[in-house]
This record gives sequence, C-alpha cells and structure tokens, in this order.
Amino acid sequence: MALAFYPLFFKGSNMKFGIFIYDGVEPIDLATFGVLSMARRIRPEIEICTVAPLAGAVALSNGLTVLADFGVADAPTLDVLIVTGGPCWVQQAQDPATLAFIQRLAGDTLLASVCTGGMILAASGVLDDKLATTKREVVAPEFPPIDAMRKSYSKIDVREGVFIDNGQVITGGGVSLCIDTTLYLLEKLFDAKNASETARIMEYASARQANLREFPPILLEVKNDRRDQRQ
Repeated sequence: MALAFYPLFFKGSNMKFGIFIYDGVEPIDLATFGVLSMARRIRPEIEICTVAPLAGAVALSNGLTVLADFGVADAPTLDVLIVTGGPCWVQQAQDPATLAFIQRLAGDTLLASVCTGGMILAASGVLDDKLATTKREVVAPEFPPIDAMRKSYSKIDVREGVFIDNGQVITGGGVSLCIDTTLYLLEKLFDAKNASETARIMEYASARQANLREFPPILLEVKNDRRDQRQ
C-alpha cells in the first residue's frame, strides 16, 4: 500500500463509527464491529454504534437477533459509516429511507461497504463514476453480486480487489474480507502501525497479508473531500 495518508478532521474529540445493519445481514459481517472493538484497545477514542432502518431488534440471516442503537431518522453525526451485507441487501437497495440516509451522509462522512453492502451503496448512487467491488463467491444457483453490480450499474467501474479506495467512498470484498476492509479503514484514518497492531492482537496478521497478495487492493490518489489535512 504505497499511498501516504493524512490525519483527518473528526467531528468531535472521538471518532464515531456507525455500522449499518438490517434484517437479513450476514452475521460474519459484524466482524466489522469486532475489529473496531479490538482497535479501541489501541485507540480508545474510537466510538462504535449500530444504525438500522429502525432502532431496536434486527434479525440477522441465521435468526440471531441484535439491537440497533439508532434508526436512520435519529442516527447521530458520524465520521464513518460502514454498510454491511447479507441476503436481504436487495430489499435495502430498494428502500427509499435507507438510500436517502446514505445520500444525506455522502460528501461529509467517510462511506464504506463490506460484502454486498456495496450493492446498497451502488443503489444510492454514491458509486457512480467510481471504481467499486463487492462479493464474488456464491453457491449455485445464486448469481454473483459482483456480476450483478456490473449488469445493473453501468456508471460503476467494477473491479476485483480486497477493497477499493476512492477517497471518500471505500468498497470491500465479500464475507470475511470485511475484516481486511475495516483494518484498512484504521490505516487510512490513523496509520499503518495502528492497523498492523490491531491485526496482531486479533491474530490475523498472516491472513491479512495473504489476502492482500491474492486480491491486491486498488487505491486511487484522490482526496477525502474537506477531510484531509496535509501536515
């Protein structure tokens, strides 16, 4: 990863991460929360909350129920929003309230997706004229989401990669690659040492390096709009 990143302006003394969840999210995508939780041991200024279409109970794809802290109508100001994926991304990609929420944050909040959360970002329009990726591997007769993105969104340049950084919008690959995308967010927002140390205490350092070799990331030299401060 050759680009140099610069400290970002945060909207408060702490950095607020929001994780967008909804009925039907794949439980493994909540590893995004787990990575950030581990990172707090190194960067205690990290705050994490969950946002759903409505606050309260959210039934994940395997029946596990979690409680969302906020709904899209009352979500707090966020520095970062991570949109998760799962079988019910299709419904969220057609939900006016969800799409309006993402559009409202675009340009002022760093947006990221993991797995088929990229399809929700695509439906919102924030990936238009950008490079993006999403989940690749499926079980027949499922249709690969990355092919669905290519077919349905002609304004998006769809590529394969562990993640793609367009500056203000980042898309990650499928399923367990949500871990790699979240570690990259730590590198982008803090520095490589914080990301590497988080991977180490997660006992994920070797897996991270293997994934980066197999699916090289795509990093574009664009600024984070109104957020990067060169020192």
